[in-house]
Amino acid sequence: MFDFSIVTQWFDSLLRQTLGLGDFWSILIECVVVGAIVLTLYALIAMFMIFFERKVCAYFQCRLGPMRVGPWGIFQVMADVLKMLIKEIFGVDRSDKMLYALAPLLTIVASVGTFSFLPWNKGAAVLDFNVGIFMVTAISSIGVLGVVLAGWGSNNKYSVVSAMRGAVQMVSYEMSLGLCLITAVVLCGSMQLSDIVTAQTGPWNWLIIQGHIPAIIAFFVFLIAGNAEANRGPFDLAEAESELTAGYHTEYSGMGFGYFYLAEYLNLVVISGLAATVFLGGWAPLNIGIEAFDNIMNLIPGFVWMAGKTLLIVWVLMWVRWTFPRLRIDQILQLEWKYLMPLMLITLVAMTACVAFGLTF
Repeated sequence: MFDFSIVTQWFDSLLRQTLGLGDFWSILIECVVVGAIVLTLYALIAMFMIFFERKVCAYFQCRLGPMRVGPWGIFQVMADVLKMLIKEIFGVDRSDKMLYALAPLLTIVASVGTFSFLPWNKGAAVLDFNVGIFMVTAISSIGVLGVVLAGWGSNNKYSVVSAMRGAVQMVSYEMSLGLCLITAVVLCGSMQLSDIVTAQTGPWNWLIIQGHIPAIIAFFVFLIAGNAEANRGPFDLAEAESELTAGYHTEYSGMGFGYFYLAEYLNLVVISGLAATVFLGGWAPLNIGIEAFDNIMNLIPGFVWMAGKTLLIVWVLMWVRWTFPRLRIDQILQLEWKYLMPLMLITLVAMTACVAFGLTF
């Protein structure tokens, strides 16, 4: 398995030793390069996700989806992005100007911040703190503020109702989401995402296999809670078009709306990437203890494993969105507080007992 830290160390030595730059300029250039790479990947993945969902939606509805712009419609998203970039940005007379402008920025910052924690390959994590799980949950919670401020700052009754719905839903499901991650931390003994992936290398060593029943329960609850946290169907009550026009971003146009649109799809990637990292081994290949098979699996690059697992989970969540009808707010809250939350508390205790008594694989 290729270690991407070789490339980063080479680039660092190039700046410091070959070019003779000091610490300040070396760190500054490295931060600029990494930031440019993250933002470029962010934009490209968002464009791919938009196209991918349109095709998946069309497949489930027995149609073709966008087909006119480019072969198989692959340039339709680029045309939409161009339109969004040149679209006039208008304001709302009675809005709170500061909150109205701040909301999309908070949403995109939370999305980019959590995206930066995903380890796409060995040694290829932009942010890899020893409290990585804690940092991911903390930064992702900023997205709730973006939803609330967008609805409140717009001074639109539909947007305010949407913001209240989105806030109560996202705050509620963060509880189950956090408990799922704590369950994985108990099993791995570390909050650092790279350590969690490293703990899953080896034959049959993915967390859903190591932790058996408690880990499997935590994995499926994580997908449900993550879907709700990303405001995706059937939990898209905050954007219920038939009731609230476009919800909390009704009054936004141009890139103000574009930020919310990008964040929605990248939050889906972040949730899927976290699920793949924590429960399915991330960039770690599938090894089954047969040397010939394991050697072939190890030849596949780590970022391919990570991208494939993430895309598989994304497809499952899209399948759920285009299969189940939208839930009511009382049903959403009842699912969390009466079922998922108690289930995860029991699962956390069960996982702790399994680790304490050595009942894991």
